[in-house]
Amino acid sequence: MRIRTALLSVSDKTGIVELAQALRAQQVRIISTGGTKDVLQKAGIAVTDITEVTGNPEAFGGRMKTISFQVASGILFDRTRDKDEAEKLKILPIDLVVANLYPFAEYKEKGLSLEELIEYIDVGGPTMIRAAAKNFQHVAVLTRPEDYPGFIAELGEKAGAVSVESRKRWMRTAFHATATYDTMIAEHLAGEKLRYGENPHQSATFTPDPSGISFDVLAGKELSYNNLVDLDAALAAALPLAHPTCAIIKHENPCGLASSQNLGETLERAWGGDPVSAFGSVIAFNRKVGESDLKFLGMDQKETRRFVEIVAAPDLTDEAVAYLKQNKNLRVLRIRDQRTGPKKTRRMLSTGTLVQDADEIFTEKLDVVSATKPEKLDEDLLRFGVHAVRCLKSNAIALVRRHGTGMELLGMGAGQPNRVKSTELAVSQAQANLRMEAQAQKAADVHAYVRQGLGSAYLISDAFFPFADSVEHAIEAGVRTVVEPGGSLRDPDVIKVCDASGVVLVFTGTRHFKH
Repeated sequence: MRIRTALLSVSDKTGIVELAQALRAQQVRIISTGGTKDVLQKAGIAVTDITEVTGNPEAFGGRMKTISFQVASGILFDRTRDKDEAEKLKILPIDLVVANLYPFAEYKEKGLSLEELIEYIDVGGPTMIRAAAKNFQHVAVLTRPEDYPGFIAELGEKAGAVSVESRKRWMRTAFHATATYDTMIAEHLAGEKLRYGENPHQSATFTPDPSGISFDVLAGKELSYNNLVDLDAALAAALPLAHPTCAIIKHENPCGLASSQNLGETLERAWGGDPVSAFGSVIAFNRKVGESDLKFLGMDQKETRRFVEIVAAPDLTDEAVAYLKQNKNLRVLRIRDQRTGPKKTRRMLSTGTLVQDADEIFTEKLDVVSATKPEKLDEDLLRFGVHAVRCLKSNAIALVRRHGTGMELLGMGAGQPNRVKSTELAVSQAQANLRMEAQAQKAADVHAYVRQGLGSAYLISDAFFPFADSVEHAIEAGVRTVVEPGGSLRDPDVIKVCDASGVVLVFTGTRHFKH
């Protein structure tokens, strides 16, 4: 694509003179505005003022310069399909747009008032950039000075032309620039200032996502950064399950998760998953809760009440809210909808943004690959366990079991750099819980009670076992059913260990890493 006309209108003047000189060397006509035009003219570069193209004066203190039918049409029209119409309308084709945006971030950091800051919200720049990016098949767009040298080199090599591959690359950069710019403005104008971020020396804001899960704060202190992070994990753990469920979250991991028909019992069983870690946790339900469902928290006993940061549910009775308000610091949240989160997940890195499909598949298959077969595979419990493990930070191991009419997380290991340590943690926590249960029930043989409890549990791994050592540890403790995705070169070693002990091994075919 031969570039004949270019529009240059930049806030950051870095490299703009050198770029303009390279364009003029290829006989490119340059259209420019305001400060950019002044810089180019001082450098002795011939420039056409934007007003000669639009037929309109710059107005309103520079607010109106590039926005016009002539400029937008010159960038947007299809050079093949719309050629005759453009000629009839006397539209000048603009083949290159070089623009970057008002430095909103720079002035935001200076603490300007809203009225002052509004003046640094760019309108014409994003319009031109988006138009050029949309029409990248016919128009090139540059938004970063660091892209100028590559453009200049290609322009010289191709005698005033640039390739569609390059235009496509610059198009992606352009859309990222406008998206980042708009997001920054939205977060500043709509964001709620938090007391601080993860730590007191970090500032932070919270901007609600209109397409995300919404909630009302019914009582308690203002929400903190860490509260909101754990709330997100709590909703992800509680809302997707069909049975009445309670999730207890600490540092983004479910330290307690239980489902049963009785919400009060569900809360108590979830808390029992790790009573120590539940201190200062975030609790979420997936059903409306009443006062009787919450009695386990002991809010009416100030000296012995259980300390939690948040209680969230799709709805709460007036009596439940009044009961929770006895702790004036406890945040009480009503979840306005039952959506289970976005279909895409995003993660900001120092190098860029990762976007992926949400983890919505539980299992691809259920293959019993061991010689020992279960009398009946408890698919509901297995599904509950897979859900629990996909909510844990990898490497993740979950031990789940049935208890009465419900299901519960008996022990978990998460966030460890190796799977053996996660398995040891999960087994250790499960053993501790079973010992307390045995003592409460005055079991004659506590050791036998613990082994029997582990024997009825399912051990779920979020990924395959690269070696048999984790499974050996679990079997030695009494585990009789192991569930994992499979797919390791050493799967035969794991199967051999299970077969030697008469343990059931199930492959699901689906990994659930949560880094």
